[in-house]
Amino acid sequence: MNRRRFLGLGASVLGAGTLAAVAGPSAARLLVEGRPGRLLRSQLDLPEAFRAPLPVPAVLRPALSDETGDHYELTQQVASLEILPGVRTEAWTYGGTFPGPTVVTRSGRTAVVRHRNELPVPSVVHVHGGHTPADSDGYPVDLLLPVGSAAPPDSPDASDSSASSMADMRGMHGMHGMQGMPGMPHAEGDTVVGERTHTYPGRQRAATLWYHDHRMGFTGPGVWRGLAGFHLVHDEEEDALPLPRGERDLPLMLADRSFAADGSFRYPAEDPTLAEPGVTDAYMNGVLGDVILVNGAPWPRLDTDRAHYRLRLLNASNARLYRLELDPRPPGGDALVQIGSDGGLLAAPIAHDAIEIAPAERFDVVVDFSRYRPGTRVRLLNRFGEGRTAEVMCFDVSSRPVVDDARVPDRLSTVEELDASEAVATRDFRFRRSRRDGWTINGDPYRPGHSLAAPALGTVERWRFSSDVHHPVHVHLNHFQVIGRNGEGPGPWDAGWKDTVDLRPAEAVEVLVRFTDYAGTYMLHCHNLEHEDMAMMADFTVE
Repeated sequence: MNRRRFLGLGASVLGAGTLAAVAGPSAARLLVEGRPGRLLRSQLDLPEAFRAPLPVPAVLRPALSDETGDHYELTQQVASLEILPGVRTEAWTYGGTFPGPTVVTRSGRTAVVRHRNELPVPSVVHVHGGHTPADSDGYPVDLLLPVGSAAPPDSPDASDSSASSMADMRGMHGMHGMQGMPGMPHAEGDTVVGERTHTYPGRQRAATLWYHDHRMGFTGPGVWRGLAGFHLVHDEEEDALPLPRGERDLPLMLADRSFAADGSFRYPAEDPTLAEPGVTDAYMNGVLGDVILVNGAPWPRLDTDRAHYRLRLLNASNARLYRLELDPRPPGGDALVQIGSDGGLLAAPIAHDAIEIAPAERFDVVVDFSRYRPGTRVRLLNRFGEGRTAEVMCFDVSSRPVVDDARVPDRLSTVEELDASEAVATRDFRFRRSRRDGWTINGDPYRPGHSLAAPALGTVERWRFSSDVHHPVHVHLNHFQVIGRNGEGPGPWDAGWKDTVDLRPAEAVEVLVRFTDYAGTYMLHCHNLEHEDMAMMADFTVE
């Protein structure tokens, strides 16, 4: 990683009043527009919009179901996919597809997922939004090495040459490079070879979750190359509601990408071999693609009935923000009726004309296409985009007669509101870029094993996040509730249980989080994946 040039762009303390002067015109633009990243253009002709049919990821079937739970198997593998028409793209995948297959589980029932790594690189799997024991959460140095790698030195299967072989493997794939980053020492982690089993006890309500690669220093290129998929949790409360089901319940993964002339994914890695982490200088604040993919297809289309549809919106982009609107809006507006957030159902629906969604956030919305005339083409637009990135996909409203008994009830769920007076501690986490250390939390880059907080199991804490430029902040283990922005109330898209909150430039957000069920070391970090890979992470340990 070329840190010297990167660190020269920063400042030790960056705020609204000093950022532009310290970091130049690009930072001033970020303060005004609030949108990070730099566009990386593709090197081949892009297809017309609204030609490709919308694919829906296949549901992964259990390999075994018994009294202990449902057992799944997934192979991480290289696959040649036709993402752009007539072009083959080599992807890193779960199960040979992008997105990976959707894992569907039940609240209260254990799900066990065994991952096998047949990729050319190590991996780490994190179920984003999962309420998960620490040993299955996807700590970024808990590496799963490819099949055939040398056994870890402390393994019973290790040979005398294992130590040197492991050093070679880590050096090839970036772990050695981490030692050269200030404040980011080498950490062994729980390294295994070939296969790793993750156990998800299911102690959480119905929600739209997702799983993705979480390897330290390489989350950005791993997700960019295809390592992402949906993980849906269902429960009896949600089942009892008259919400859209079956083919009218659609997971939609939004992801921008760029392509090289040969059809491969184009990514501005400082080291094209990905032996060392980091991106080139121009992309330190995030990589933006010029192709908008939905479920892995470019600007797709869907024939819809004149009926209610549930859209499970996920922003799986590395750094891109979206402001989503339907065009045309239905008569009377309120086109997007939000029923859920990161952590599941809201207490009551909220109607929006637009939704702003930051990387890793999820919004469950219901759209009633019966409000449109038959034959209407309804585009899903991105008002934060320009040119081709201003369009996402389209829905073509059918004229065929259908039966639709779905509706959105006035009450959706009983959602406990956390009480700020019960908070036993208040903690500040400052997300900044420093001249010395780059992207930091509380002035320090990530140090595996060094916790910034030690909350007690069963307690509620008030956490305050503040930003210099834009940072979507993600907290592992437990969902939280947003209680304020900049000393005022929550924003229009902060309702419900969240695990990722969108911080705009020079903004402060307060949340309440209660730590339940599982002790151990977890993480909070920026989910701009280039920021994350450049050390904007921190540990906290629940005791």
